[in-house]
This record gives sequence, C-alpha cells and structure tokens, in this order.
Amino acid sequence: PQGAPGWFPVNDDPNDKATYDYAITVPAGTVAIGNGRLLSSITDGGKTTWRWREDSPMASYLTTATNGDFDLSIQTGPNGLPIYDAVDSKGDSLATNGFSAAQKATIAGHIAAEPQIIQVLTELWGPYPFTSAGGVYDRGGVGYHLESQTKPMYDGVPGRSTVVHELAHQWFGNSVTLSVWRDIWLNEGFARFSEWMYNERTGGQTAQQQFLANANYGTPATSSNWNIPPALIPGAANLFVPSFPSYNRGAMTLQALRVKIGDAVFFPMMRKWYADNKNGNVTTEDFIALAESESGQQLDAFFDVWLYTSGKPTSW
Repeated sequence: PQGAPGWFPVNDDPNDKATYDYAITVPAGTVAIGNGRLLSSITDGGKTTWRWREDSPMASYLTTATNGDFDLSIQTGPNGLPIYDAVDSKGDSLATNGFSAAQKATIAGHIAAEPQIIQVLTELWGPYPFTSAGGVYDRGGVGYHLESQTKPMYDGVPGRSTVVHELAHQWFGNSVTLSVWRDIWLNEGFARFSEWMYNERTGGQTAQQQFLANANYGTPATSSNWNIPPALIPGAANLFVPSFPSYNRGAMTLQALRVKIGDAVFFPMMRKWYADNKNGNVTTEDFIALAESESGQQLDAFFDVWLYTSGKPTSW
C-alpha cells in the first residue's frame, strides 16, 4: 500500500489522516474521479475540471484520482446517501479493452445492489461512515481490487462477495484504520467476516457454516496456510500473500469469538468498536482489551491461539 507517494507528496502513514479536495483537469469527454462527493464538473476551452471533496479524515493510501473513459452514474442510497459508480466505457469488445455486454450486465447488478449491501452492513456495524459511496469498475489490468475511501476500485468484473468486502472496508480499514501494517487482519479479517455475515443475513450460509468450509477451518492442519498467525505478520511481503492469515484466519477469529462470548455480547461489542474508533486508528491490543471488557472474560488464551500462535487452532 504505497501508491499515493507515486503521484503526490505525502506523509504516507495511516495515522496521518486528512480531508481532501480535488481539482482534476482532463480533456473534455474524459471522466475524472476523486474520493468523496462531486462538487462540480465544468468544461471550458476543450477541458473539463472535476472537483471532488472527501470531508471525512482519510489515510493517504486510500486516495484516488482516477481518470479515463468511464460512464458515470449517480444513485441514492440509504438516508439520501449519494452513490457514484464509474464503469469502463471503451466499447463492448474485449478487443478494445472494454467490457462485454454480459460483463456490463453483471456490473449493473452489483451497482443496483450497493444500496442494499450498505443497508445490511449498517444494520450490522452502525451508520455508514462517510457522506458518499460508490465504486470504479475498470479493465485497466492493475491486478487487484482496492477499498479506496468511498470509491472502491475493481479490476475487471468482481464477484458480489468482493463488492461486499470492499464496501465493508469503509467501516473497517477506512474509518477504523490500523495504526501499524502488521495489524492488517483488523482490515482484511473484518471485511472477510462481513462477507460471511452478509451471506448469513441475506439467506445464504451462516457465518459458522462458512467458518467450517474447506477454504477456512476445513483447511488441513498440515497446510502451510496455518504457519503465519494473523497478528504476527513477519514482513511487508506477507501483508497480502498468502492471504489466508489476515483474511480467512482473521475472519475465523471473529466467528470463534462470536461463538465464545455469544451474540448478545459480540454484536454490540463490534458496533462499539466502530463507534468508539470512527475516523481513528487502532491496534490488535485495543481490540483484545475491548473484547475482554465487554464480555467480562479473560481472553488471553483465546487470542493467543487464534492470533499469535502458528498452527491450526484445535481448542480455545
């Protein structure tokens, strides 16, 4: 996560949040997208200046100034939330690096679902953190998706679970942001768990069923996936590869904790985690302290097994 210094001078530290204003001038007919709300789009002399404003604190790695050939749409989400979505408009042929008609239909379905996804996540975790939402669907070939604040970036056509994941990051990762990169599970584990909870709340598999799946707890104990504990990521190269420790095992940690302390404690605790830390920065130790405070339980052994010990947890 070091893209921001490549295009503007910045103290690229997630603890140094700021609000942002953008003025992006491009050839007329080109769409320019920044974080936050669209303030204006004015064309003069063959050029268009797009002005965007992100009025909530944002870590620098979540910034974007995307410009190119896009179809930009605006819809209204829960509580009047403006939702901006940009879709690559380079024709309907893969030969021109554009989306096919079928791919565009899939993306249109994702866009139509965004208000409902935001509503479900709001019911789970608390009010949506920001004054706008949306997404950018591009065939740019960057090779990964990114939860840019209010404007998640999708490389190609994502699955619905990926859209849920990136929107969940608006709560966990973007609003409640890690203090040190080693705690990446606080971003990715929470977003993956949000996928599971979205499925559970919309008639799909329960989070416990997903916990037990072959890709998660069903992974054999002999798998190297269990070698790295989520809270002991050894270095920058391991932040996202392999993804298992911070994503899957991080989500499993939350589901195991849910079972241990019960829904009546777990879900209010998760909402308190968000409410108390909105627009701020957190550590794994902060989360452990909250879990113990809210549950009234001493959870050192539980978190040691799930977050700090190599190998597949067998009892907790």
